[in-house]
Amino acid sequence: MRNFIALFWVAGLFLSVACRQADLYKPAIYEEKTTVRFEDKAVRLFRLVNKNGMCVKVTNYAASLTDVVVPDRQGNFEHVVLGFDSVEHYLGKHPKFGATVGRFANRIRNAEFKLQGQVYHLEKNNRGYSIHGGTKGFYRQVFETDTFYTVKDTAIVVFKYRSVHLEGGFPGNLELSIAYKLTNRNEIVLEYTATTDKPTVINLTNHSYFNLAGCKEAVSNHIYMIKADTITQVDSMGIPTGELVAVAGTAYDYTSPKPAKMRMEEERKGYDVNYKLSKLPGVLELAAVVVEPISGRVLKAYTTEPGMQFYIPDSNMDYLAGHGGRIYGRYYGFCLEMQHFPDSPNIPHFPTTSLLPGEVYRQVTVYKFETTSE
Repeated sequence: MRNFIALFWVAGLFLSVACRQADLYKPAIYEEKTTVRFEDKAVRLFRLVNKNGMCVKVTNYAASLTDVVVPDRQGNFEHVVLGFDSVEHYLGKHPKFGATVGRFANRIRNAEFKLQGQVYHLEKNNRGYSIHGGTKGFYRQVFETDTFYTVKDTAIVVFKYRSVHLEGGFPGNLELSIAYKLTNRNEIVLEYTATTDKPTVINLTNHSYFNLAGCKEAVSNHIYMIKADTITQVDSMGIPTGELVAVAGTAYDYTSPKPAKMRMEEERKGYDVNYKLSKLPGVLELAAVVVEPISGRVLKAYTTEPGMQFYIPDSNMDYLAGHGGRIYGRYYGFCLEMQHFPDSPNIPHFPTTSLLPGEVYRQVTVYKFETTSE
């Protein structure tokens, strides 16, 4: 009997320890203390972690992704998005690090469009056209945060924003929700939903700058593969003409993996181009794969959107002190901005960006991190 009791006690102790260990491997969310305010609204910061030690930070200012920390093939953790240690710095000058961009991401010709017979005039905030929703677009707004929780293998934070009728010139009261999810599969999932009470247009994206080398050097040696055979041809202002152009034989051809250093180092140019992705409409499919060969980090990007803006700015960012005080330089980040095509409201044969009352705008984008050892 004593042996049975002892065995039962040991079994119970083992189960108790196992449960406590299991708790350590559950996803979790922590709100980090901040006293920052913008336009008399509290700016909040959340840290999401998963069972693998991957860490993601998001803030309700611009519903931004502020930090992503993942391991390399040796298990060394580093920052892999450009950003700041303090949320206060996001209120200052920077190239929209990690921000949610809208109400219409990218460019609209002449800052105007016609919808159901009515012409709407937008802010001409860049060379006579509208870009990224104007100077007070979503990237300059504080979102509401009333939901953050964990479920099974996922940590979730939900941001909400009400864009009022004619804000930035766009019609309709738009109710927007953005869920950031961190899974135990090292995926950052962005789920967007929106509704309107008047006919409007909408095109949302995330403006994170990735650098899989730990943000220590330019991204020219990263290996890129983009699932797209064509790009939207643009004029001298960078606005689509309505034509699609094949990438074969051009500097935009990443149908097979290759580095971007030739264009950056020899031609001294970055990238700012919209790809028509080779995928089914509205279906979550692979859009791009990026590998950093030294660290072995891999980023796989999936989306339901028809297009992706591939952006590597050639401007020098040495005026910015990023995570850990690191100074960023030229070509230090790449963006994979999942979205509809630029100027879609003015080009009828492009996939529509119209949203009508009773309809629901939905977009899912996934950034999945792996290593080549996998």
